[in-house]
Amino acid sequence: MPASLCLIIATFLWGSSFIALKYAIAIYDPALVIFLRMLTTLVMALCLWRYVIRFKYHQGDWKYLVGMSLAEPCLYFLFEGHAMEYTSASQAGVIVSCLPIIVALLAFFMLKEYISKAIVIGFTFCIGGSILLTLMSPSSEQAPNPLLGNFLELMAMVCAAFYTISVKHLVARYSPLTLIALQGFSGSLFFAPFLLFIDLPSENQHDLGALLSILYLGSCVTLGGYGLYNYAISKVSVLTAAAYSNLIPIFTLILSAIILGEVLSLSQWLSIGVVFVGVMISQRHQELVVDIDNTDAGDGNLSAETNNRNSVPEAKESNG
Repeated sequence: MPASLCLIIATFLWGSSFIALKYAIAIYDPALVIFLRMLTTLVMALCLWRYVIRFKYHQGDWKYLVGMSLAEPCLYFLFEGHAMEYTSASQAGVIVSCLPIIVALLAFFMLKEYISKAIVIGFTFCIGGSILLTLMSPSSEQAPNPLLGNFLELMAMVCAAFYTISVKHLVARYSPLTLIALQGFSGSLFFAPFLLFIDLPSENQHDLGALLSILYLGSCVTLGGYGLYNYAISKVSVLTAAAYSNLIPIFTLILSAIILGEVLSLSQWLSIGVVFVGVMISQRHQELVVDIDNTDAGDGNLSAETNNRNSVPEAKESNG
C-alpha cells in the first residue's frame, strides 16, 4: 500500500478518535477509557504475536523505546483524555494542526534536520491561532473550559511529536506491530494504577455505545491507525508524515458536525483560518528542503564530472 494512502487512512482514523473519545468519557472516567483502550490494543497485538516478535534489538535502543512509550501512549493519552473533558472535539482537532510545526522543531534539535524561517513563522501563526481560538471559544456543554482543554491538547501534540521522532529512529529495526504491542503493554501498565483512585462502574451502569467506542479506539484507531502510520514513516521523512496531520482537523470538524452536531462561530472559524495560514506557510519548508537536496545532488554530480574530466589528461600523460 502506498505510504500516502496509509497516512490518509491513519489521519481519518485519528480524526474520528476525538468523536469516539468524547462519547466514551461522557460515560466513563478518562482513566478507565484509556486503560481499556490500551488493553484492547495489547490483546489484539498478542493475537498477531508472530509478527510482533520480528525485531532486531540494538544496544541503546531501550532509551528510544522507553521514551516513545512514555510520550505515547502514556503522557499523550493522559493529556488528551483530560483535554476532551474541557474542550470540544472540533477545537481539539484544530490544535492538532500544530503537530507538523512541533515535529519540525524537534527534528531540528534531535535529528539536526534543516529548519527554515517558514517553520518559525508558521509556528508563530499556529500557536497564535490556537490561543485566539481558545480565547474566542465560549464555555459550552461541549467545551466547559476551553482554555485548559486546548492547553492539554497542545501538550499532547508535543508528546506526539516526540513519538514521531522516536519511531523514525526505531522503525528500521522494529516492525510496526512490535512498536504497537509495546504501546499497548506500556499503556496498560501505566494506566492500571489510576483505576485504584476512581469509582468503577457497576454491571448495570455500562453503556453499549461507550464500550463500542472504546473497542473502536483500541482496535481501529490505535492498532490500525498507528500501524499504518508507523509503516508509512519508514518510507517517508518525519516532516512529510507529520504534514498529513493537517487532514485530522478537517476530518474531525466534518465528523463533529455530522455526529455530534457541533457548530462553530465566525470568530472560531477565523481562528482556525489563522492556524491553517501558519500550516501553509510552514509547508514551504519542505519545498526548500527539496530544492536544497536537489542542488546538493546537482553540485555533487557536477563535481564528479569535473573530477572525471580532470583525471583524463593526467591518465594520458602518465601513459605517455
